[in-house]
Amino acid sequence: MIPIVRGAAAAVVLALALSACGGGGDKKDSGNPLDQKPAGGGGSVVVGSANFPESQLLGEVYAQALEAKGVKVTRKFNIGSREVYYDQVKSGAITVMPEYNGALLTTSVDKESKAVTTADVNAALKAKLPSTLAILDSSQAEDKDSVTVNPQTAQKYNLKSIADLKPVAGQLTIGAASEFKTRQQGLIGLQSTYGLKFKKFQSFDANAQTTLVKLLKNNTIQAANLFTTDPSISASKFVVLTDPQNVFSAENVTPLIYKSGVDANAQATLNAVSAKLTTQDLLAMMTKLVTDKDDPNTVAKGWLSQAGLG
Repeated sequence: MIPIVRGAAAAVVLALALSACGGGGDKKDSGNPLDQKPAGGGGSVVVGSANFPESQLLGEVYAQALEAKGVKVTRKFNIGSREVYYDQVKSGAITVMPEYNGALLTTSVDKESKAVTTADVNAALKAKLPSTLAILDSSQAEDKDSVTVNPQTAQKYNLKSIADLKPVAGQLTIGAASEFKTRQQGLIGLQSTYGLKFKKFQSFDANAQTTLVKLLKNNTIQAANLFTTDPSISASKFVVLTDPQNVFSAENVTPLIYKSGVDANAQATLNAVSAKLTTQDLLAMMTKLVTDKDDPNTVAKGWLSQAGLG
């Protein structure tokens, strides 16, 4: 999963709200989330997140679940893309990170991997991750990258599959987070697998998804890398193109941990979250966050209570 690769679309203001709300942790404001020091000395589990709202929401779910089991949590949300935060997990500065297994594998662990299914992706991660890191149980919840087009483009060119784009991609502008341009699960894979060469790539900050959706609606861009739990897809009647060649692999929400910083109690708590979390749960939470403008801490607390984990 993600950003946007990994995550779902939402306004900048929501991302800022998420990064500003600690939700009960010993969080101190700083211009750089990585400058924050764990309060109260050692022993804290440091939960991080990427710089898009769904990742921050999942970080809050993990944090509150851990706190409900008596674990001391420090939040370091809104760090940046995987290219930024993965090294922080490797160093132990972040000890728990909500991840999307397929994107983690092909972006940071094994860029040549051809694994597609959840089982194969996780097996590859377990074989290739540094010895200091581990993935815990994957949830059923999946938020995949997609190539999504507006309804007028889908109708004009009779688009149902990414493969259908080949004869018309040169007439279309695609929008996505900037890192999509250089990722295998991005423009590189779309070109090598489907032969797609778009007229233009319009890059966006991962937090600028409201702008991306607006431009897709008004046809300034005709295609976009949206995530499948993005509420704007159904609200705007966008068309998610199927991916028969599996450029986008399994993207199950999966905790990535720095092993020595996460004890058995914390690991069991995170696995319990994964056991309960479904794709429909994730879509419902994102709808509350993005469409209903609910507070992210409240959304996380509500789901945990409903799941019997709060």
